[in-house]
Amino acid sequence: MQLHFLGTGAGIPSKLRNVSSVLLDLLQETNQMWMFDCGEATQHQILSTSIRPRKISKIFITHLHGDHIYGLPGFLSSRSFQGGDSPVQIYGPKGLENFVQTALHVADTKLNYPLEFFETREGVIFENSQFIIEAKQLIHGVDSYGYIIQQKDLPGPLLAEKLIAEGIQPGPIFQLIKENEEVKLANGRIIKSKNYRGPVKKGKKIAIFGDTKFDSSVIPIVRNADVLVHEATFSKESQDLAMAYYHSTTADAATIAKEANVKKLILTHLSSRYQSQDVAHLLEEAKQIFDNSYIANDFDTFPIL
Repeated sequence: MQLHFLGTGAGIPSKLRNVSSVLLDLLQETNQMWMFDCGEATQHQILSTSIRPRKISKIFITHLHGDHIYGLPGFLSSRSFQGGDSPVQIYGPKGLENFVQTALHVADTKLNYPLEFFETREGVIFENSQFIIEAKQLIHGVDSYGYIIQQKDLPGPLLAEKLIAEGIQPGPIFQLIKENEEVKLANGRIIKSKNYRGPVKKGKKIAIFGDTKFDSSVIPIVRNADVLVHEATFSKESQDLAMAYYHSTTADAATIAKEANVKKLILTHLSSRYQSQDVAHLLEEAKQIFDNSYIANDFDTFPIL
């Protein structure tokens, strides 16, 4: 499991940073990738990576400002041209479906796969056997959400040595024990799989936020997250600008991370006013509050350990 940053800038693209998009790589877990926001030229950014668009099965839009959605019609169209034929589920605030369908209709674009739209509201928006995704409304000029992805706990490893010691030899029976709570052996004996597994492995928790001003109400929902991706549009010296435009500073994001006891903070959505020589200073502002802070650059990858 890892995060790929395709765009890390705010508002408009710059020479160093494209506008917002990040991918949660679940290829090992589900053979899929999930996209969070799709700013203008996201499909161009993908061309500089080994990412295969057909593997992107879900798209989560945090809010409907252009730097987070203008790339979506183009990406969906290119995915179709490049052989993608599996459905795509799109989650986002009210109005997103109208935006996408209007753009595709006006451009007379027909996709090779179905789109499914889900209007984001606060609370659990998706659950399957492996993951629960919850949305949290943030404070911005328009409806904006943070998405909290909780991987369900994983079964402990199979204790092969214990099985062998009891006369159960490796083979298809091991797979049956992995997949079932109870298994009947060839001799008629019934065993419980839980007795032949190591400790449960706790699932990962990832929080990916849209644009927001400082909001302490998010702390409980991101508490103990393995990774928090949070916007840091402004330096802490520009706190007044951040408040006026409903954005966060480096210090705001670091304070949330510290109070929520997250393991790692990744800052993104930097204003184009900041150049490459400013990044070290912005990072130091965050580290003064929360040491395990990082600033994402376009094409950076962060493993979720």
